Amino acid sequence: MEKATDEGGEKKLTTAEIGEEGEWVAAKFLYLRAGYKVLRKNYRAPKGGEVDLVCRNGDVLAFVEVKTRTSEDFGRPIDAVDDKKRRLIAKGALHWLRQLNHPNINFRFDVVEVLLVDGEKPRVNLVRGAFELPEPLLY
Repeated sequence: MEKATDEGGEKKLTTAEIGEEGEWVAAKFLYLRAGYKVLRKNYRAPKGGEVDLVCRNGDVLAFVEVKTRTSEDFGRPIDAVDDKKRRLIAKGALHWLRQLNHPNINFRFDVVEVLLVDGEKPRVNLVRGAFELPEPLLY
């Protein structure tokens, strides 16, 4: 299956490929620039819930959502992390913590915004503590 082409005949990345590229850029940024250790990519809980990157940042466990865009025409990438998405991430994070037998550990939810514009170096913005656990999902 060939990739779609734009008007100039160049191959365009699919949405999934853009997301994968963004996750790679984010993981590299977190490790090299922010001192995170990536423990797992694309964690999926068996009964729903997902986390793009599970990381250690010092003594904190960070559940990281990566949002990648190719322009800011429709707002910042973090704007796409709505209540529904936050609940999905929180469900994945809580399952991860249950598997560790509910450790007494600090954890938070971070978002990494990645902007991939053709011909430019990727722009990355880390938002630590981007959101809290939704009320009904208290740990």
